[in-house]
Amino acid sequence: MTIKLTLTEDEAEILLDALEADMEGYLESAKEARGNNNREDVKTFSEAAERIQALINKIRPLVD
Repeated sequence: MTIKLTLTEDEAEILLDALEADMEGYLESAKEARGNNNREDVKTFSEAAERIQALINKIRPLVD
């Protein structure tokens, strides 16, 4: 399924800021899990951060 969404530039920036903050949280969680030797959580949090980064990379060129 594809979702089409129309945003103002300001709304897109808000979305990007929220995604970046969310991604930072996942990266921090992955770092903590790595320190606790919890490989499954490292994988889960790292994959979530990668997916968010991919979305950021898709949206960022439309705003810049």
